[in-house]
Amino acid sequence: MRQTTNTVLMIRPVAFRMNEQTTENNYYQKVLENTTPETVHFKAIQEFDALVEKLKNVGVNVIVVQDTKETDTPDSIFPNNWISFHETGDVALYPMFAENRRLERREDILDLLEDEGFEITEVMDYTSAEEDNVFLEGTGSLILDREFNKAYCAISPRSDEELMIEFCEDFDMSPILFEAFQTVDGERKPIYHTNVMMSIAETFAILCPDAIDDKSERKMVLENLKADGKEVIFITEDQVNHFAGNMLQVRGANDKRYLVMSSSAFNSLTQVQIDKIEKHCEILHSNLDTIEACGGGSARCMMAEVFLPVAE
Repeated sequence: MRQTTNTVLMIRPVAFRMNEQTTENNYYQKVLENTTPETVHFKAIQEFDALVEKLKNVGVNVIVVQDTKETDTPDSIFPNNWISFHETGDVALYPMFAENRRLERREDILDLLEDEGFEITEVMDYTSAEEDNVFLEGTGSLILDREFNKAYCAISPRSDEELMIEFCEDFDMSPILFEAFQTVDGERKPIYHTNVMMSIAETFAILCPDAIDDKSERKMVLENLKADGKEVIFITEDQVNHFAGNMLQVRGANDKRYLVMSSSAFNSLTQVQIDKIEKHCEILHSNLDTIEACGGGSARCMMAEVFLPVAE
């Protein structure tokens, strides 16, 4: 299985704003003072379009879908939480914590991908878990090492352990479970999505070890990464707050690899960290300040990787 893809799905928002339903446990969201909803949306669109353009310029195949005004979906810009695409032709649909985020799931997007020449064999639908208030928010909750068939997951109110194990059984992956925390007003609180403190690329991984308070769990995560030959590049909790864990490696033209991140994440990195990353691949960064502040997510959340086979 490949760990990186050349194709990503991105949703261009129509009414981006700070989602009041997600602030309960997403501590990365911030209220932007002295801005109107119109300004926030306008800036988010500018940031979205700029990232898409940068990705396309290096040869990444970006499938952009326009969000619809028929539903109130302020977080539609983060499709990786409700859907994932796999080399087997399987698609997974995930149960979402915020009720208005459940409206992001659109069947027409599957039709669109088939129109683009991709093959879908089966849809694995976990969304009925919402009825029991059980959630697993896609590749926000799950960091997939597709090559080594491992799924890393920090358990939180949005990442349920039992459902994660069920996913691993369905997709033939080994579950690597742990707890990850951040300091909020002097208290240790669960990190809502694993992908803010961890990213796995082909030959390296980005990890905030300080987020894993339990030493044995931290050791177990590190041992798994190193056993698979990954160079582990450590980031600090302060860098996590600048979204330095929310990165995704993609393939551009001529199979060249890029690590995609926000400019905030890039600017938080030390030269030593940058040098370590650039030994493996180039860095591509773009300003996502508005999206990060209001959405509490960053570059990785904006891209749903498409690994589906191309129809014969």
